[in-house]
Amino acid sequence: MEESQGYPLEQITIIKQKKLDEAEKVLRDKKLALEKEEQKLLEVEKERDEVKDHRIAKLTQLREKMDEGAPSDKIQQMRYYLKVVDEKLHSKEMKVQQQLKAVETAKQQVETARLDLIKKQQDLEKMHMHRKEWEKEMKTLAEQKEGIESDEMGSMMHQRLKRTSKNSPSQPKKKPPHQ
Repeated sequence: MEESQGYPLEQITIIKQKKLDEAEKVLRDKKLALEKEEQKLLEVEKERDEVKDHRIAKLTQLREKMDEGAPSDKIQQMRYYLKVVDEKLHSKEMKVQQQLKAVETAKQQVETARLDLIKKQQDLEKMHMHRKEWEKEMKTLAEQKEGIESDEMGSMMHQRLKRTSKNSPSQPKKKPPHQ
């Protein structure tokens, strides 16, 4: 049996495998980026919560001073400081909101990369299925060709045997009867 030719779409399969490998790397990178964004979110939430706790402590202190009957300039000073704390809290809250958006964007990128990976896995799987079908078809064709060659050889041998037996002196030829 002669050597069969290689799979004609081998190069495409190799390219699709490389694209799948790249998609896996992109997904890993996007997941790492998401983890970093989530970690950053925890940090800015912690900073905001510290400012929030500080504000609550200062508010409590202001109420206590007012209950004690502290001088109005002292109370005014504390109110002014509370406004500064409120601005800082607002700033920290804005950072939290920005970071929430960054986390959401990173999640979307992970999902996009995951869907791309699934598509590339399916593409490669289709190539593998096609290759199996192609190999099966090539095997069938080779078996058919082998069968035809075998039939031809058998036919040629039969013809040769027939010719040899006609020309063989071991068998006397029958002569037609004379009248």
